[in-house]
Amino acid sequence: MEKNPWSPRKVVIVGAGAVGSTFAYALAQSGVADEIALMDNNAELAKGQVLDLSHCLAFFPQLDLYVGSPEDYRDASIIVITAGAKQQPGDTRISLLARNAAIMKTMAQDISAQNSHAIIIVVSNPVDILTYILLKELGWPSGRVIGSGTVLDSARFRYMLSRYCHIDVHSIHGYILGEHGDSEFAAWSLTHIAGMPINQSSTQDGKTVDWQTAQKEIEEKVRSSAYHIIDYKGATNFAIGMALVRIVTTILRDQRSVLTVSTLLQGEYGLRDVCLSLPCVVSQQGVEQIIVGNLTENEQHLLAHSASVLHQSYRELSSKTVK
Repeated sequence: MEKNPWSPRKVVIVGAGAVGSTFAYALAQSGVADEIALMDNNAELAKGQVLDLSHCLAFFPQLDLYVGSPEDYRDASIIVITAGAKQQPGDTRISLLARNAAIMKTMAQDISAQNSHAIIIVVSNPVDILTYILLKELGWPSGRVIGSGTVLDSARFRYMLSRYCHIDVHSIHGYILGEHGDSEFAAWSLTHIAGMPINQSSTQDGKTVDWQTAQKEIEEKVRSSAYHIIDYKGATNFAIGMALVRIVTTILRDQRSVLTVSTLLQGEYGLRDVCLSLPCVVSQQGVEQIIVGNLTENEQHLLAHSASVLHQSYRELSSKTVK
């Protein structure tokens, strides 16, 4: 049998700002991609980032790195979209969303024009709504257009639990579900250490733990983490860069890992026509399966609330666009 010709694992990164460039740097070090094309509306920024990164090629695994263009969508394995409008003084949440939605619609036209067969990962915020808009504009199977969702939030959650329980973060499993935003929530019923439900760990350093209070504190810290980082340094970039490497690695290596990416719900938990985060099997096909677990009644209520928040934002956006 004749073997298929070798095909490079090509990742196109749209947006060369703090998130896009940090992700490019982390991805280059990982050795997962064979080609990285970095592009930005600010051509000088893209050139500068690529030139700086090119001076690292002697230290990276073998890699082809260059400034990209829309033509690179044609043979890309994965397109990662980090580009988006920044909030300006006087901007409302909806006006900012409208500008980013317009960017997604333009990108959909550019990607369609190249007849791309890539998997698309949306990172730009609000990620759930922009993932939904791009998916609808492209008309592709839902598994091929996914958002970074709560992959980073879940990593933050595990870090907080690790510090609280004095257990290695790699030994703690837990998920943040729903919107990547203020209505996200921790699925405590799915959180465990070595198979033991987290709230059964009733002591910490020999003292009894009030898990009801602890859960509220930990969840609030996860939810507010990005705000604190932005206050301190202006943007979040390192952790999201690594979260994206994790998602891209899962796809390019067909690892079939379970990640809380944002994907279109089509009846799961009684919810439809909304993109949000649930544990998903991610493979070279994108989202291959949404895992429907046994959430508690309260968690299902929180998931439905998160979906309603996203539905409302989309309705407000549609109303503004019509006007």
